[in-house]
Amino acid sequence: MSGTDMKLVVVGAAGRMGQTLIRTINAVPGATLFAAVERPGSAFIGRDAGEIAGLGPTGVTITDKPLEAFVEAEGVLDFTSPAASVEFSGLAAQARIVHVIGTTGCSADDEAKFNAAARHARIVKSGNMSLGVNLLGVLTEQAARALGPENWDIEILEMHHKHKVDAPSGTALLLGGAAAKGRDIGLAEHSVRVRDGHTGARVAGTIGFATLRGGSVIGEHSVILAGEGEQVTLSHSATDRAIFARGAVTAALWARNQKPGFYSMLDVLGLS
Repeated sequence: MSGTDMKLVVVGAAGRMGQTLIRTINAVPGATLFAAVERPGSAFIGRDAGEIAGLGPTGVTITDKPLEAFVEAEGVLDFTSPAASVEFSGLAAQARIVHVIGTTGCSADDEAKFNAAARHARIVKSGNMSLGVNLLGVLTEQAARALGPENWDIEILEMHHKHKVDAPSGTALLLGGAAAKGRDIGLAEHSVRVRDGHTGARVAGTIGFATLRGGSVIGEHSVILAGEGEQVTLSHSATDRAIFARGAVTAALWARNQKPGFYSMLDVLGLS
């Protein structure tokens, strides 16, 4: 660690994504693991974060006191749960640090709280932290704009591992939002999440979502633009959770020098 390394906190440190974040911080120049946080009562409190992540001892002990960690740190990486992320955003605002949020399944009320925290914190939030998916979002917006709703239907298909608790995935919603933006419509009013029974013909201009769950799939997403006699498919396949962790660390390093505010990965990648 050099004196200029960005001091990062990983919350949910013992989870699958938390461990991946710890390994990634260890491998990325310019970042250092400063603290690791787990929920009160976790069996991992007091354990060495590096050992949990399979790195060997790092000297960083897992704690259940996030604010103490945040006040001395420069940024927090957060792939936890909506309620926890809202709490952490408030603490990040108090500490006036960077808060990178990869948590999905957040409500409109949660989003309002993140926006409020962004008056003092530098918040980067995305439904997906990978470079490839964010580029896919840009391409989806362009394709939806070019291929109009009169002749082209949009369907979004996603598959994830059997442990995922929210549906459609945050990434599917990110892609749906990009398609809706391309067509200058609101996603909420035009999305179809469920089809069952006698549905009648497909309503023109709607954006359909299909959700598959099973096995250990990290993330598969396809945007299908279906026209008369032809079909365009844009897709992304994630084969390693580390792509999200690398994106999150990249986001933190980028946000270190920004003004307080609410940012997305498109800002980080210069695609906005």
